[in-house]
Amino acid sequence: MIRAGRRHLVRTLADIAAQQGIAVQTLLSSGRLQAEGFPAPLGAGRTRLYDGEQVDAYLAGRPVPELPAGDDGEGLDDEDLLDRQEAAALSGIPLHAWDRRKKNPSVSEHMVLVGGVEHWPRRIVRDYTPAPRPQTGGGGGRPAGAGDQVPRDLLPARVAQLLDDDPALTAAGVTEQLGVHRNTAQAALTALRAQRMADVMEQRGVTAAQAAAALGYPAGLTRRASIRAEAIVRGRQARPYLADVARALHARGFTTTDTPPAVEHP
Repeated sequence: MIRAGRRHLVRTLADIAAQQGIAVQTLLSSGRLQAEGFPAPLGAGRTRLYDGEQVDAYLAGRPVPELPAGDDGEGLDDEDLLDRQEAAALSGIPLHAWDRRKKNPSVSEHMVLVGGVEHWPRRIVRDYTPAPRPQTGGGGGRPAGAGDQVPRDLLPARVAQLLDDDPALTAAGVTEQLGVHRNTAQAALTALRAQRMADVMEQRGVTAAQAAAALGYPAGLTRRASIRAEAIVRGRQARPYLADVARALHARGFTTTDTPPAVEHP
């Protein structure tokens, strides 16, 4: 967390290394960042940021000052800047759910980059309210504008239970049983089927169609899932190579983290 009004004081690892006239890799290898008394990073992400006033005090051999607290009675301030991990924690949702939420215009327009890391004011994260769905025509289904009855972060597990009981489950069936929008149901079903199909494809060395048949999924319901399952398998096959690339770049000082960046598969 970057305390309100202290954005201009933020330092990156590159800033700290330049301040001492050394390379970033030299700074990382020196162990100084782990030394007793060195200021703690401002966030939990892979890209570490530090408060410049604290860093200056440490390097000068002076006591490291505490960061100022907010005035809300709990040491917080509406204008504190939260990174991705902190925003998700404050919202009570998983990281992947925040990654979706941050794209909403009411959130994205308040995003600021500090040291290359996305941050949002505490008040924006705390007070976020989903915009109502636009009124649309057509008949059947839920009333337009009705919110999903199952939170998005809990939906995969609920759909998985339904799919275990009925491999021929449709999006309409999910909507009827869980009260979510038809598009939400379809996306959850496709993602879940694709993941399971990819597992079978890897384990048995079969095609997407054969994996779907083995799982009891009707061919007419798996066209999108088949395309996605093939992409998942390709991504898994590429991961070891990409991890080698990340380690090689890290070893040559092209990263600003103390460990090689993790290879993520969205």
